[in-house]
This record gives sequence, C-alpha cells and structure tokens, in this order.
Amino acid sequence: MTTPPRVTGIGGVFFKARDRAGLGEWYRRHLGIDVEGGGFAVFRWREEKDPKRSGATVWSLFPEATEYFGSDAQRAMVNYRVADLDEVLAALRHEGVTVDERIEETPEGRFGWITDPEGNRIELWQPPPGR
Repeated sequence: MTTPPRVTGIGGVFFKARDRAGLGEWYRRHLGIDVEGGGFAVFRWREEKDPKRSGATVWSLFPEATEYFGSDAQRAMVNYRVADLDEVLAALRHEGVTVDERIEETPEGRFGWITDPEGNRIELWQPPPGR
C-alpha cells in the first residue's frame, strides 16, 4: 500500500526574537534577506514538476513573548505545507502523534499543529486552492 504524500514542502520558518528590528537588520545586512518592516521575508519559488505553479516560503521573526510556538522554551518553529490537512492529521492521530484539536481557517489557508516526541510544536499548512 502506498502512503499518500504528507509534507509537500516548507511553508515557513519562524524564530523568536528579543529585538525583532535589530535581528531583522542583522539578517538583512549579513545574509541579504530582504526583511520587511514586520520582521518577515518571503522567498518565492516555482514547483519543479510544474513550473507554471508558484509558491512561497515565509521567514518570520516573532516577538519573544509569543505563545504561538506552544512552549516558552521553543525558540523556532517550522511550518510544513500539506495537500490535505484533514487527511494528514487523521493519519497522525491514528499513529499516536500528539495533535492539537484546533484547526484555524483563514484566507491564507488552513492550519493545524502537532508536537514531536521532544516537545517541539510543528505547524501544518494547507494552502488555499491554486497556491
């Protein structure tokens, strides 16, 4: 039996920052990342198998006190793209993975969260159709 694809790419990489503006400037100056005012950058790309289809990976600095990552000790979080959030979350639940019951629906897509065995919160994102 073939398992359908679960993660199809990286949607974003998020970091906590004590000084978002200062850290954003450091990344701009030293690594050439075009960090915008809110502390984020967008890397645009095209799919290898379908070059007409584009996508983006977000790089973002979050406030030090954010609760979005779950644990205060977690300094970074990866957002993975998935094709079917409900299918992936159901499979992960079946496998005993810790799955947050909340699903967030936004114009940017659908979001769900899981936790790995070491306590790291992971975001799963199903982009809206056509993205």
